[in-house]
Amino acid sequence: MPALRRGWRWLFLAIAAIAAFALVALPAWIIQPFRPQSARGVSISYALRTISPIVTIVALLAVVWLIFTLWRGARWWGKIGIVILLLLTTFSTWFARQNHFEWMFHPLAGAAYVHADAASFVSDADLVIAVERNGEAVAYPIRELAYHHLVQDVVGRVPIVVTY
Repeated sequence: MPALRRGWRWLFLAIAAIAAFALVALPAWIIQPFRPQSARGVSISYALRTISPIVTIVALLAVVWLIFTLWRGARWWGKIGIVILLLLTTFSTWFARQNHFEWMFHPLAGAAYVHADAASFVSDADLVIAVERNGEAVAYPIRELAYHHLVQDVVGRVPIVVTY
């Protein structure tokens, strides 16, 4: 294979692997928890997350084909580079199918509750989610829900899930 064609294949191999990685890394970088987000950033992240499962499969197939055409003529350092790019693309293809945002947040198991009078950690200025069922009322501070995202509880003998 002429050196020029071989060089183009190496270039396309690198571009496909890096593009697959960028496609799954950018939404995670744009949407960072506990940081204000813009509507445009959320929109871009959602669009990238929507197309990433299909695009990463196409990128993985392209990378495998390019590796097949380049492996024989590659030197040992080239083969190491090929393996690294294959691993990067394979990881990106797997990661595109994960909900990695939810990995950071776990339901609050065994949540402890106090009467409103004893809730010294909640000030009048704090935002809360209030629930009232069958004459029983409870409030969940947003500050506490921001990390765990949901709490399972029973209010007025009715099981509920509070989420934020």
